[in-house]
Order: sequence, then C-alpha cells, then structure tokens
Amino acid sequence: MSQHNPESATAVEAAAMKRALELAKNGPLTGANPRVGCVLLDSHGATISEGWHLGPGTPHAEVAALEAARTSGIDTQGLTAVVTLEPCSHTGKTGPCVEALMEAGITRVVYSVMDPGSHSSGGAQKLASSGVSVVHGVMEDAGMALIERWFVSTKRQSPWVTLKWAMSWDGRAAAADGTSQWITGKGVRAMVHQARTDHDVIVAGTNTVLVDDPSLTARTPDGGLYDDQPLAVVVGAREVPSDARVRLHPGGFAQHHSHDLGSLVGDLFRDGKRSVYVEGGPTLASAFLREGLVDEIHITVGPVLLGGPMTAVTDLGVSTMAEGIALDIREVTRFDDDVVVIARLSGRGL
Repeated sequence: MSQHNPESATAVEAAAMKRALELAKNGPLTGANPRVGCVLLDSHGATISEGWHLGPGTPHAEVAALEAARTSGIDTQGLTAVVTLEPCSHTGKTGPCVEALMEAGITRVVYSVMDPGSHSSGGAQKLASSGVSVVHGVMEDAGMALIERWFVSTKRQSPWVTLKWAMSWDGRAAAADGTSQWITGKGVRAMVHQARTDHDVIVAGTNTVLVDDPSLTARTPDGGLYDDQPLAVVVGAREVPSDARVRLHPGGFAQHHSHDLGSLVGDLFRDGKRSVYVEGGPTLASAFLREGLVDEIHITVGPVLLGGPMTAVTDLGVSTMAEGIALDIREVTRFDDDVVVIARLSGRGL
C-alpha cells in the first residue's frame, strides 16, 4: 500500500500521530466519512492545536485544528500537520483540505493512510508539488485499523458486509419446530447489539421478521436504545406486516423486495452507507455468501445440541471440498459457556 517515502517521521511526529489516532476515535464510526484526527506542531515539536472530524458537513480534522489554532491567536505559518488520513483534494460538503493547509502556510504534512477515493485522493501529490514536505505511511497499520470498513468500501465502491449467525454446537440455527430463542446468552447478545450500533445498516430476511417479529434495534445492556441506530432493511418479496415492530425502527425502515443482493448493497452505498450487518436467517446468510458479498463473519455458538434440519447455512453452491469457502479465523472469544468466532473470508478484500 505504501509508496516510496524519501523522508521519515521524527519521534515527535510519531508521537503526535499516536495522539491523532486517539483524537480520530471521537468521530462517528458509521456514515460516509472516515474518522480522522489531526495535530499541529510548531518548529520545536510542541503541540499547537488538535482537531478531529465530527461527521458529514462539519469541518474536516485539518480544518478543525487550524481553526483551533487561530482561535487561540496562533499564527499557522510554518507549522507541521500530523493527520491520520491523506488530506483530501476535492470539494464535497466542505472545501478541500489541501487548499486550507496551503493557505494556512503549513510547510510539512505527515499522514498515515493514503486516501483510496477516486475523487478525494491526490492531496499529497498536490501538497508536494506546491513545496510542502510530505511524509506518509506513519503508523499505517493502526491508521488502517481505525478506518478499515470505510477504506475498503470506498476503494471497492460497495459497503463492508458483516454476516452474523447464532448456532448450536452441531450447526443448527433453530430446533426442528423453528424455535431459536435463546441459543446464546446475555453476554453474546450484548456483543451483537454493540455490533448493530457500529454499522450503518442491519439487514434481515422476511421469514425472520414474520416468524420472530424482531425490533432489530441496537439496545444497551440495561435495555435502553443506543444513540446510533442502524437503518433496518428487510429483504424478501413478502410484504412486511403493517404492525411489525421493525416498521417503527428509530433508525428508519426499508424493504428490498428483490432478491438481487448486489443491487441492494449498491443502493446502500450510493445512499452513503458504508457498513452492513446481516442478521436474520439461514436463507439470507447463505445468499450473501453465495454471491461473494461478505467481508467478515461473526459466528456465535451456544452450548447446546439440537439436531434436525435447521442448519445455520444452507446451499452455498459448494459441491466438493476444493470449492469450499475458506475462512481466516481472526478471533475466538468465550462468554461464559458461549463462544464467538470472528473470521474473514480468505481472498475477499481489495
């Protein structure tokens, strides 16, 4: 990912980058914009001001840091900007950050991750062409981890998709009569609700909605609602009943009547959605897997054997071992007697 870098960051700049990454976490995890932090340093390496991006329509991190410096009466000429993402060079809801940096007299820019956007990238080259010293790739792994979903979705022009299912130790999503509450315990359910609030969209199938009538909200351990609620999308030809609880979802409700999941994720991306949490039924889970749309899988396993036909996934189009969907296991966590496995799909990505 990194390009040749003729210079390297100083120890002070590396420390400032660590601080910028912490600042970036103040921004929203979801939405069409990445979390970005910025620290301005003077020629002696002292921190002059800080800033981060609060969300769509608000000043970007670099501009916020510049405004903080000016508010304090500090001349920005000759300062160094340490920022977690390559400064943008396009005009969206706000102006290009490269212009703001150059107009402010910034003489050095140190950044972590290159901007993957076809319209927003190119800021570093523009800065360098104007005589600004540019250093990139500083703490790049940490910078990428901070914005991975946004980065991948922007590069690919399609949302990051997390697929979750709950199952028994013998791979069943429900008992033979269809009952499934609860395969896993409270600790796992709390983790699932946290994952819901960390995504732009939650997707379920019509059968799940018709059978379970879920609210699909993201709830705190005490039963309240998280401030950030995903858009609830139900996929399937059958109409969602007028009295279904999901229709009252605080994050909004939509139904996708087509089974064309590619068009669904495309529509969601164009609507500014960068992350999707699929939770709701073996049929829907299997369809997302068959179409190669899944980036990460969260498998929650409860300490029970159910037997019977209700497998957690159905036909994946796999007829022989060589066609199996390979997984890269990233994390295995135990919650009491439950186990949560987080995996990536091998070969899926940029």
